[in-house]
Amino acid sequence: MAGPGNAPSYEDDFVAWLEDQAQRARRGETESLDLENIAEELEGMARSDRREIRSRLIVLLTHLLKCSARPERRSSSWLGTIDEQRDGIAQLIKDSPSLRNYPARILDDCYPAARRNAVNQMRLSLHAFPEHCPFGVEEVLDAHWLPGRTKSPHRPAG
Repeated sequence: MAGPGNAPSYEDDFVAWLEDQAQRARRGETESLDLENIAEELEGMARSDRREIRSRLIVLLTHLLKCSARPERRSSSWLGTIDEQRDGIAQLIKDSPSLRNYPARILDDCYPAARRNAVNQMRLSLHAFPEHCPFGVEEVLDAHWLPGRTKSPHRPAG
């Protein structure tokens, strides 16, 4: 079903609907905008960024736990994953400064999943890792910090 004035409908062709809505907004045709669906999409975009931070934080915590449990096995792959997740979180926060405090708010919620991931990946007992997150959010997001090591801009080869 087409929208007003033969415009593509939200349900039938999402991309065409987006392009149509953008053109209408640029022309100032605010009365013909599909405001309900636009609002829904905008809310979805905000949820998407929060979900991405949550996902990246779980992966980051998983690798920090692995480094903590087996510092002798720190590999360039683990360190690369840590850097990639930190960089991704930093970029999302740079693009949306209102998300700056979000990692701190969800750190404790993300930790159980990261702990399970680390247990499964390392084939260790759940008791090998603390029940509560042993890292502060500042450490977790600090580009130069790793568990069991003081801050240093240089990492050992791995």
